[in-house]
Amino acid sequence: MLIRYFHSMAPALALASSTSIISRRRTQPLLKSLTMPSSTIKISSCCSTSNSHTSTDDFLPSKQGPLKPGLYLVGTPIGNLEDITLRALRVLKSADVILSEDTRHSGKLLHHYNIKTPLLSYHKFNESLREQAILKRLKEGDIVALITDAGTPGISDPGTELAKLCVDENVPVIPIPGPSALVTALSASGLSTDEFTFVGFLPKHAGSRRERLTVSASEAVTQIFFVPPHKLFQFLEETSSLFGDSRRCVMARELTKIHEEFWRGTLGEAKGAFSSHQPKGEITFLIEGKAICTEEAPSEAQLENELRELISKGHSLSSAVKMVAAGTSARRKTIYSLALRKFGKQLEAGDELN
Repeated sequence: MLIRYFHSMAPALALASSTSIISRRRTQPLLKSLTMPSSTIKISSCCSTSNSHTSTDDFLPSKQGPLKPGLYLVGTPIGNLEDITLRALRVLKSADVILSEDTRHSGKLLHHYNIKTPLLSYHKFNESLREQAILKRLKEGDIVALITDAGTPGISDPGTELAKLCVDENVPVIPIPGPSALVTALSASGLSTDEFTFVGFLPKHAGSRRERLTVSASEAVTQIFFVPPHKLFQFLEETSSLFGDSRRCVMARELTKIHEEFWRGTLGEAKGAFSSHQPKGEITFLIEGKAICTEEAPSEAQLENELRELISKGHSLSSAVKMVAAGTSARRKTIYSLALRKFGKQLEAGDELN
């Protein structure tokens, strides 16, 4: 399929001339570009049936200034290669080096888009060893791109420490937005998106994990977790005991891939559904926030009536205050102050008569 970029309206004569040139090149397997002196029409092929990869030249705009030196945090697809952005492709092609969590995995992405930039492994086991050498290259004016196996660097993936170091050393850090599993899952979850807490992977230690889940269970906003498939049932047992079986949840699996799945229900239902089988693929798990009871505070007149009724039945002022406070959302101090103001003198007079 041909893609045409019209930067200005081309004269009819120039278009006719370009058509004649195209006809002479129809036998070529890949028509890269055509530029006419009297026009700014550019015609290019977006794919080639003769190659297993796609050239970035087929997608990138023709007029772009050079990239400035710095660390580029490049978001990459979380499953579907079509989710790469044009800007990400340009940065990856223009960089002096690409830091990669897994060079073999990232090599497939670069091969698909015919990007020849050298790869350098950068992961949680060697990032502290690589940092100073990378910082030196950045200070010398290199363009360094950082990618992970999938998604956005620094979000439950390597990149945070290097970004911090660059910020401290006044080295530019440039984000190149791209796919993110947590936002992708949240957008289609059906749960509240106004506010949310991204927890990511839970701690391995049982005590620390329970402590973190206890905090999440009390929050009123959507909670988002990354859960390994083999730990899903353990996760459901722990969350259902702390959040309650009735809390709504969503399991998003294999996002953007062929077998993408959204399972929706309650934590209790999820525990039953996944007790007998373990789903495959990467899981993003979302749990709705804790419901906040917005009980309307009783009016002063209502409190006064309740106090009067209890006092008329022989209860002391302090006893009446305690009983009213136990049955309403009003503060005990407020009720006591009201009771003194309304019934204090009445009770004092009664005591004097007795």
